Amino acid sequence: MKILIATNNKHKVNEIREILGSGRFELVTLSDLNISEEVEEDKDTLEGNALKKAEEMYRIAKVPAIADDTGLFVDALDGEPGVYSSRYAGENATYDDNCVKLLNSMKDIPEEKRTAYFKTVVCFYESEGRYKFFEGICTGRIDIKKRGEKGFGYDPLFIPDGFNKTYAEMSEEEKNSTSHRGKAFKKSGEFIRKKFFD
Repeated sequence: MKILIATNNKHKVNEIREILGSGRFELVTLSDLNISEEVEEDKDTLEGNALKKAEEMYRIAKVPAIADDTGLFVDALDGEPGVYSSRYAGENATYDDNCVKLLNSMKDIPEEKRTAYFKTVVCFYESEGRYKFFEGICTGRIDIKKRGEKGFGYDPLFIPDGFNKTYAEMSEEEKNSTSHRGKAFKKSGEFIRKKFFD
């Protein structure tokens, strides 16, 4: 059974492959299937964006598709950047642009009030009109400066609860064992294995 990872983001593809691992289903990417279409994330919820991506790619590829959307929710900023995390500093913002904007937005916020959480919603789109959501949350805080070279997005700023280092300072294995995306994709992988292979 093939399952399409419905993203062009190479960092996400690698992370998802690592989390879901190998099994009785074959994970394929958009490039594996020569699909170049981009899905615009224009919904105002993580669920809406994940569903839109999975559904559109299912319709193009005609194989079950799995997609996610992730947001970073900062308590002192009333939940910003939230669902707009990937475009916080503008439509074509880089990861660095978004991190710089977040640090600037939080420059006067003391350490004890820098709490935040990451939330990932995964949508597994099995067939026309049949889909299921899986959620993962990781709580933590925003550092006062970028640290670490690994990962992507806000990883150099986010310190998960129980750690003194950012996601960007962790090994892939360490990050995936605690992360929001790791939790959500593990749930989806368990569901797929039980439904189709047990």
